[in-house]
Amino acid sequence: MKICIISNLYPPQARGGAELVAQRVADALYEKGHDVFVLTTQPFDGLRSLVPRIHTHYLGSVYRFFPLNFYHIKNDGLIPFPIRLLWHVVDLFNPFSRAAVRTLIRREEPDVVITHNLKGLGVSVGKEIQRLGVSHIHVIHDVQLSVPSGLLIYGQEDSWLNRSFLRRLYERGVRRSIGTPDLVLSPSKFLASFYQDRALFTDTRVEVLQNPLPPVEDEPRGERIAPRTRFLYVGQLETHKGIMLMLDALEAFDDDVELHIAGDGALSDYVSERAERDGRIKFHGFVSLEHLVSILQASDAVLVPSLCYENSPTVIYEAFQVGVPVIASRVGGIPELIEEGETGLLVEPNSQEALAEAMKRIHTERDVWWGKTETIRIQAQKYALQKYVKRLEALMSELK
Repeated sequence: MKICIISNLYPPQARGGAELVAQRVADALYEKGHDVFVLTTQPFDGLRSLVPRIHTHYLGSVYRFFPLNFYHIKNDGLIPFPIRLLWHVVDLFNPFSRAAVRTLIRREEPDVVITHNLKGLGVSVGKEIQRLGVSHIHVIHDVQLSVPSGLLIYGQEDSWLNRSFLRRLYERGVRRSIGTPDLVLSPSKFLASFYQDRALFTDTRVEVLQNPLPPVEDEPRGERIAPRTRFLYVGQLETHKGIMLMLDALEAFDDDVELHIAGDGALSDYVSERAERDGRIKFHGFVSLEHLVSILQASDAVLVPSLCYENSPTVIYEAFQVGVPVIASRVGGIPELIEEGETGLLVEPNSQEALAEAMKRIHTERDVWWGKTETIRIQAQKYALQKYVKRLEALMSELK
């Protein structure tokens, strides 16, 4: 089967789990014998960048182009609000993106197109795919088709912006632009319900298919030998991820714990400075998947203290694959992944006290939790990449 995968970002251009999932699935489909090609974006690099061109030809072709707009999506955190507002309007109906997709699909003639996050590439390419008569599967990863920033902060659900006519107007534009895919895949029940409650994808078949594990061969970790309890945070270093909350919770501990932090973002410099002042904090910066696995194997627990509604964080899957329990906010789709007391602990979002208490429980019971390693690893196999791809192949066959 010839398969086109479209994603607003694609490694090495990435900033979250959605791009990693898109790449893992693309590579796995290619290795199963499918003819796979990818369309994604790149920053503006002259007029040539406005036309999709092959930049990579490994495990399938990767086409990149700059969707003509005010700026590239990776720069959105640096742009003033009025310009971002105009950018979102262009992104909803971008005719240049539709033309690029139309030209590429007519040239490559795929049997099915799988779209992931479209913000920054052009939401209306969804309707363009359907207009061309190609089977269309859309994978939702966050709330950005309802909340343009993609961030719905816990406790701020009824903020003026979320209740304003601007959000309703935006959702109306999304419904018009993305059209009616043949199938929508959601990694969590939470996100599927979130969109259907807002009258999005109500005329589309929606299936819950949880994200796949990373394609790494990891060895079972041995006995616990570290003298200190090791907590690990992996991901974007942004306020909405609970970074400040996590650092404040660390103040409840003495020198018998360590907090390892891997990732980058707006708070990278702040985290680096805190690590220089506090010997308990170990800042790794951005790390490769292989390096991450080695850090995970020495960790007692992974922290996911998000202040925003998460869908299905990839770091939880990565932790479970190694057998590491997770302490995470009870918000969004996270509770669907964690079995309380067995694979991790759930805490009240934005509660420093609740996070510190959960960390203390892991700290005092660290040998007990380390003993759950194999149980967590075995449970994680239901998310195996091979099972995900097998289910995806069956769904694609049903659309033919």
